[in-house]
Amino acid sequence: MAFRPSKTDYELSPYTGLTRQGWIEAGEYMLEGIFRNIPSFDAPVVMPRTDTQITYPHLDRNEAEQAAERRAEIFEGLTRSFFIAAPLIRENPELTVCGYRIRDYYRNQILQSCTKAGSAYVGNYEEQQGMTGNVPFRAFQQTVETSALVICLWVCREEIWETYTQEERDKIAALLSSYAHANTVPQNWRLFNMLDLAFLHMEGYAIDRQIMRDHAQAILNYYAGDGWYRDGDAFDYYSCWAFNVYAPIWNLWYGYENEPYLAARFEENSNRLMDTYADFFDADGFTNMWGRSCIYRNAATSAFEGNLLLRRFSVDPGLARRIASGSLLQFLSREDFLNQGVPTLGFYGQFMPLVQGYSCAESPLWMGKVFLCLHFPEGHPFWTQQEKNGSWETLKAGEIKTTVLDGPALCYTNHGANGETILRTGKVVRGIDDIHGMWNYAKLCFNSKYPWEATPGGPEGEVDSQQYVLKDLTDNKLERANVTFWAGERDGVLYRRQFFGYEAAKECHWMQALNLADFPVPYGIMRVDKLRLHRRPVRLTLGAYGFPDNGTSIRWEQCGKARAVILKGKDAVGRPKQLAMTIYDGWDEIGTLASQGTNPDSERSIVAYASLTREKQYGYEPYILISQVLTRESEQDFTSEELFPIEKVEYTDPERCGGYGPVTVYLKDGSRKTVSFEGMEGRLQL
Repeated sequence: MAFRPSKTDYELSPYTGLTRQGWIEAGEYMLEGIFRNIPSFDAPVVMPRTDTQITYPHLDRNEAEQAAERRAEIFEGLTRSFFIAAPLIRENPELTVCGYRIRDYYRNQILQSCTKAGSAYVGNYEEQQGMTGNVPFRAFQQTVETSALVICLWVCREEIWETYTQEERDKIAALLSSYAHANTVPQNWRLFNMLDLAFLHMEGYAIDRQIMRDHAQAILNYYAGDGWYRDGDAFDYYSCWAFNVYAPIWNLWYGYENEPYLAARFEENSNRLMDTYADFFDADGFTNMWGRSCIYRNAATSAFEGNLLLRRFSVDPGLARRIASGSLLQFLSREDFLNQGVPTLGFYGQFMPLVQGYSCAESPLWMGKVFLCLHFPEGHPFWTQQEKNGSWETLKAGEIKTTVLDGPALCYTNHGANGETILRTGKVVRGIDDIHGMWNYAKLCFNSKYPWEATPGGPEGEVDSQQYVLKDLTDNKLERANVTFWAGERDGVLYRRQFFGYEAAKECHWMQALNLADFPVPYGIMRVDKLRLHRRPVRLTLGAYGFPDNGTSIRWEQCGKARAVILKGKDAVGRPKQLAMTIYDGWDEIGTLASQGTNPDSERSIVAYASLTREKQYGYEPYILISQVLTRESEQDFTSEELFPIEKVEYTDPERCGGYGPVTVYLKDGSRKTVSFEGMEGRLQL
């Protein structure tokens, strides 16, 4: 059963109706699902496992490795569910769910997890190393979970932490210290060690301050600008649900008092994120499916809560709550969100193309950190200010707001016509065979209402949603764009370059490529891309968004040489959906492809796509590929002008191939966009 609050208040919360009491009920709803799967008071938080092929514990590993992973799974279930439980315990220490007194359960399980003879002992760092062969520099999942544990112990300090004896606190602190002072992953994981160290210091335990400073300076060095941190080789929500949540907490516990320079920088970075982050979400507060670990879903909104923890926060509390509540309801209001009472391994329902090997059945409970907002008391502005909807309140029906962040290479547009937010990214580097990474990061567009689709027909499929697929007709080899360079926006046009089969050691003139140029239109994005091919014959396809197929009508229209396909239907929960793809210059054909098991919203889906073939190795043929994809959340048909908005296209070369010089697209509404790739070579960034 989907979540429904017992009461709503559309005066205080005009967009969602959710109040603080509604959030409490949502947390209890989540806990009830979890505790239905816990057979006894002494049993750990281990949830039903629906996958054994991808997630851990990995059954193909040796017995010692599996044992080590089972320990990690137990700890992950405990600490991530504690994100939900801790503020509810603080709110109501007598809370009982499924017959369990929640405070007593977590008090017992935490102690057992840190006790060597305990039924749910998770092992210290040294023991985990011994179990897995003492691999140098190895880090363990427990490091991640210790940080969740200390945050939650802080939230319900009086109700749990202070009820332990000194001996029991020392036992917990010893396990925390073993991971806090040990090796970690040199990315966002450093924050986990920092929080462990800060908690220990706050509670009077000795720490190595040099280790703390080493981690803190490294975190600051990952900062790329505009509030975003580079996590490894990528930008994704880890900047928001890790860097911009844990750093503010660290400031409170340690930084403001002991490292004022670093604390000031972390505070400044969080406030810079708040300058634009609200526009990352759509008119309904929906979170876009983008980047790795998207099984954490609305955890992306926890950055707002992190900002509100700072001494000098900048986010509007009413706006923060509106987005947090909207994104919460995006998931909890769906029937397919839970499986056997716990969040699925998916975005909505179960969706294995999204899942990664470092996850287990309990991993989606990372989304529980959004319930930290209940740490704010009833009189906090987060709860008392009226909901606001930021840019969406002033954006008119045909207007578009564009945000361009060159540091993290993010461009997102808010479309007043359909209430959707479309994200376009750059500075993407994935391995040649990392199709999963390409789905997560290398899509041409990520749409808040059309989550990305996996490849129809599997990895060997010749069509991908919002991606180009290149087929070499000499050997039938397929290549996908695994690297996206960023060249920034100029005169309303975003410029990027994608390489097919990119390898750092290979000179780029030996790699097939496309220059990308695109700009927003009221209901979507128009593309004016350019081929950069050195080898033919080839076939190239370009897919639109995956369209949920729950009874879809398909119609075709033509205007001059331009052709369009229009899909009209509903998503899995019955909301009207409509998508149109139009092809202009450069393309040969437009078609549709039915698929199954590749869409995160619905079991069946359809991908509209364009295709072309280039036979001659050399020859002055069309280089420019013009197309557009439109979407709307209504049954109202697109107009002819919306489907075919181009009045004319003006080329520099007399052959109208676009081999050189600017290309100007004149639109029927009187506007125009000029696309010029000249000088792009010197602006490419990775």
